[in-house]
Amino acid sequence: MLTQRTKNHSFVCYNHDMVYHLHDYGYKKLFSNVTIFRQLLETFVHQPWIKDIDFDTAETIDHSFISDEYKETESDLIYKAKLKDHEILIYILLEFQSTIDPFIAIRILNYMTSLYLTLIKSGQVYEKLPPIFPILLYNGDDRWTAVETVAETIAHHDLLGEYGIGFKYLKIAENEYSAEKLLKIRNIVSTLFLAENHYD
Repeated sequence: MLTQRTKNHSFVCYNHDMVYHLHDYGYKKLFSNVTIFRQLLETFVHQPWIKDIDFDTAETIDHSFISDEYKETESDLIYKAKLKDHEILIYILLEFQSTIDPFIAIRILNYMTSLYLTLIKSGQVYEKLPPIFPILLYNGDDRWTAVETVAETIAHHDLLGEYGIGFKYLKIAENEYSAEKLLKIRNIVSTLFLAENHYD
């Protein structure tokens, strides 16, 4: 039986192990399933080009760019797929900690440039690099307060004009979706978000 959280986010249950979130292995295993990955994009990523992804070509890349400092609190997942016959990469950072890092946009940008350097060194890229779409999936209890662009982390960013760093990740914070909205969606991903944030 699912047990609803109380207002102070404690749980009414008898098994202490049930109070924890699904962490690294569980989340990475779930979203490594193409069906669940597709539901995440089609339901929670509101971009017009999502409908043009050929999910039959989607597959994960067995590589991680998480530094040792953050391996206890986050994980990552990389997909490649075809979009209008062109290869794209989708980088998903799975963020588990409730302590919000105000400079996480810098970390995500670092992970993405590390991915590009890996592709270059591997000899898989001959002319141009594939586009990468960055997603941050957050399942902590605290409200997400970090900015979503690198520009907002830099003082007087506008002084450099066109030479300022332009980068933005897409945030999906599970705790920003109400139980009512998730119940209306009724798919695997919305059920996961519902269980993580409204029930044990």
